[in-house]
Amino acid sequence: MVASKNNTSHPLFFILLGIPGLENYQFWIAFPFCVMYIVALVGNVTILHIIRIDHTLHEPMYLFLALLAITDLALSSSTQPKMLAILWFHDHKIEYHACLIQVFFIHAFSSVESGVLMAMALDRYVAICFPLRHSSILTTSVVIKLGAAIMVRGLLWVSPFCFMISRMPFCPNKVIPQSYCEHMAVLKLVCADTRVNRGYGLFVAFSVVGFDIIVISVSYVMILRAVLSLPSGEARLKAFGTCASHVCVILAFYIPALFTFLTHRFGHHVPRVVHIMFANVYLLVPPMLNPIIYGVRTKQIRDRVTRGVCRKDT
Repeated sequence: MVASKNNTSHPLFFILLGIPGLENYQFWIAFPFCVMYIVALVGNVTILHIIRIDHTLHEPMYLFLALLAITDLALSSSTQPKMLAILWFHDHKIEYHACLIQVFFIHAFSSVESGVLMAMALDRYVAICFPLRHSSILTTSVVIKLGAAIMVRGLLWVSPFCFMISRMPFCPNKVIPQSYCEHMAVLKLVCADTRVNRGYGLFVAFSVVGFDIIVISVSYVMILRAVLSLPSGEARLKAFGTCASHVCVILAFYIPALFTFLTHRFGHHVPRVVHIMFANVYLLVPPMLNPIIYGVRTKQIRDRVTRGVCRKDT
């Protein structure tokens, strides 16, 4: 079935295959995915609750962490419920507009997550290089404006993806060989010249992720210079410790994200199952790991969780 409008046509639905090549194991693969999704939900909601009720945590680092938690909830929830339905209940159909909404959410909130990581790097740079001016430079107003700019950038830069795809005709093939709708995967089903779409995708990738990685790299180069100039070894260790959790989160997000991006465009010899598993990891592992990393390494959050658990036990 095909719907027509304004000289373009699109299918009423697409077929998401899940994890091609592992059909016999998909039912069991869904269990660790479900556990990771539950950990992501519980962890990020806990982080948000702690930051909301503890007014001593209403500082730039924790406000950015709250925005990161919101982003992780949106990013994981945009794909995991449907993925679990595919793997457990063979619910492979996804309605056309639901697919485009999923494309929008995945790419918009991936952009927002990248921006939040950049903002957190700037916060660490100011905190370590200008400790006495940190509160006057990164005021609550500045943090809110920076967070709003990151959100607006993600929404505005990604919106044309869906608009351009919605104006293009699709081929009879409705099969997407993965477990969620992603821009490049949907674009491969279009029966028209997609060079403009692909070019815009590269522009967004380099202007968003490229810019953020440059800012993060420069920030950490400046942080490294400042830390190495400290006279005390104890002070250097403390400074490195404040950055360790953020570096872990950066690596957990960018490594699978860049692998997925590059294999979609250039990795024609990468086995499909490897590509799809990395694509799933990219959207699920960072939302699961972020609250664990910050919960373990951030004393204020760790102490708050411990007090809450002890209170329940008594």
